[in-house]
Amino acid sequence: VFCFPDPRTDPWPLVYSPVPVTLIFSSYLLVVALGPSCMRRRRRLQLRAPLLAYNLAMVALSSYMFYEFLVTSVLANYSYLCQPVDYSRSELGMRMARVCWWFFFSKVIELLDTVFLILRKKQEQVTFLHVYHHGSMVFNWWSGVKYVPGGQAFFIGMLNSFVHMFMYGYYALASLGPRMRRHLWWKRYLTILQLCQFVAVAAHSSYNLFTECSFPDGFNIAVFLYSLSLLALFLHFYYGTYVRGKQ
Repeated sequence: VFCFPDPRTDPWPLVYSPVPVTLIFSSYLLVVALGPSCMRRRRRLQLRAPLLAYNLAMVALSSYMFYEFLVTSVLANYSYLCQPVDYSRSELGMRMARVCWWFFFSKVIELLDTVFLILRKKQEQVTFLHVYHHGSMVFNWWSGVKYVPGGQAFFIGMLNSFVHMFMYGYYALASLGPRMRRHLWWKRYLTILQLCQFVAVAAHSSYNLFTECSFPDGFNIAVFLYSLSLLALFLHFYYGTYVRGKQ
């Protein structure tokens, strides 16, 4: 299963070949590398209206994807412990494959997060964690949609969409300017929610390594290790921002 593309999703936009997603990733790294020097002699952009529109659109997209993941998994009677990929062309099987593609595409859109930071000269926020997380998710979900659109992967997409509803809601409020700062006291809890997400995904993928589940172990191992890497990086961020920062 792991070695052969899903014939349903293989011809879909950006999935049919690794070339488009590789070009997108390469362009992203180029922007990260050259963007700050290009902005050095230019004034920082505020971008309040574009940021508000972008973040509200991402809240709407995340809400749609969460709804689709949840409703489709319930209607298709998916198991939250062990769910093989449904390779059929049934209505629900195709519906789950489509929302997996939209989730992958949302990771491409989210690369704009970095572009906005560079245009606003907030280079200190373009950290290794930021670039690693944004860049790697594009490739992770490209392979997910190409080989296993659905199955165990739906849980990750559903959980991440749920978290991003709140995350982009926070960004939308923050884009309104300093007057909203007193309403953003819950940033710390948003980070805790993200940490809980990584723990849940790691536990979910590792559980299936010790049970009989016809979902590729290679994907579960990759997801487990990737979740641990994000957990470690986010814990370091949490400590530096909320523990050591306060001291």
